[in-house]
Amino acid sequence: MSSIVIIGAGECGGRTALQLRERNFDGTITLVGAEALHPYERPPLSKNGILEGADPKFIMDAEGYKERGIDVRLSANAIGIDRSSKTVELSDGTTLAYDKLLLATGARPRPLPGIAERSERVLTLRTHADALAIKRHLHEGSRLAIVGGGFIGLELAAIARGLGATVTLIEGLARILSRGVPEDIAHAVASRHKTAGVEILCESRIETFEIGADGVSISLTGGRTIDADIAVIGIGSIPNVELAEKAGLTIENGIMVDDHLRTSDPDIFAAGDCCSFPIPVYGGRRVRLESWRSAQEQAMLAAANLMGADERITAVPWFWSDQYELTLQVAGLAEGAVTSVRREVGEGAFIIFQIGADGRLLSASGIGPGNGIARDIRLAEMLIASGKTVDPAALAQADIKLKSLLAA
Repeated sequence: MSSIVIIGAGECGGRTALQLRERNFDGTITLVGAEALHPYERPPLSKNGILEGADPKFIMDAEGYKERGIDVRLSANAIGIDRSSKTVELSDGTTLAYDKLLLATGARPRPLPGIAERSERVLTLRTHADALAIKRHLHEGSRLAIVGGGFIGLELAAIARGLGATVTLIEGLARILSRGVPEDIAHAVASRHKTAGVEILCESRIETFEIGADGVSISLTGGRTIDADIAVIGIGSIPNVELAEKAGLTIENGIMVDDHLRTSDPDIFAAGDCCSFPIPVYGGRRVRLESWRSAQEQAMLAAANLMGADERITAVPWFWSDQYELTLQVAGLAEGAVTSVRREVGEGAFIIFQIGADGRLLSASGIGPGNGIARDIRLAEMLIASGKTVDPAALAQADIKLKSLLAA
């Protein structure tokens, strides 16, 4: 094997390229990215970082890729894969040959129905350029409307309030964070935002969305109208599968891969936000994760298996969010849980454990100031991975250490 091509120069693609060299792969590595920037971390886009004036957090500087002999093609788009000749065609007419190919094409923001494209006044937050476009409008007295009560929208709301902007958040469902976060956690997050002055409108449907030269006007059912300088749409994402689909690869909520990250073509792998994969600890349930840590873990796994290893997915899903002084962490997946247990950790922090019918811990979600929940969430993650049954009463008692349950 002499040539590996990686399509997608985000967190996952960039780390895969670097890990290949760490593993002493001595062939050609070509990293193709649509953006003009070298791979950078995305969490700072919506957390404390870019919106407050920081520079991108690059995974490696440009010189580092050169020193490692990694050919980085920026502002480049892959438009076709010829699986028979094992080549990739770029939009500039270049053709790249590969022995193994990794698709790390990521995802893109889901558009608001009826609003075909983003504009100067209607924005999304996915790239560094997006963050800069939003940042121009975040200042004392500016008005921001956010559509979507997920992590991205809430993190943006927290930053915007800190910069003095007026924030109205519109959520169509009965509560914020309805996907994968227990109600107690969502309530704590909503309360903190309301204390900070964010107006959260749940069960709100948009009737009209008017875009003007100086702002937007959003009319809701019931007669309420929200006027803002800009609107940011944060209603989920769509995996970028078009290149894979055109090449005839199997698609199922993303590019379908096995537990080695291998697609339906044995010489093509996929990793990161663009792929769906089975999780052994949940009986092989297929999921697609949009997670910073998942992108890192899959980069390590992809690098190993591109070089012929036989490593399998073993990680438990993990997510985190920073809003104001609060940190929220979630380990595992709650689907199938029949029992919920709350554990008070102290200083306003608490964890919700969710347990399946067979007594196994499925997920743990915690919130509190600083890093007060981090250790317990990590131990809960290990409990989930172990597949052990747990005593709900023990989980509820803060004086019973989770480490003792793990060792039992």
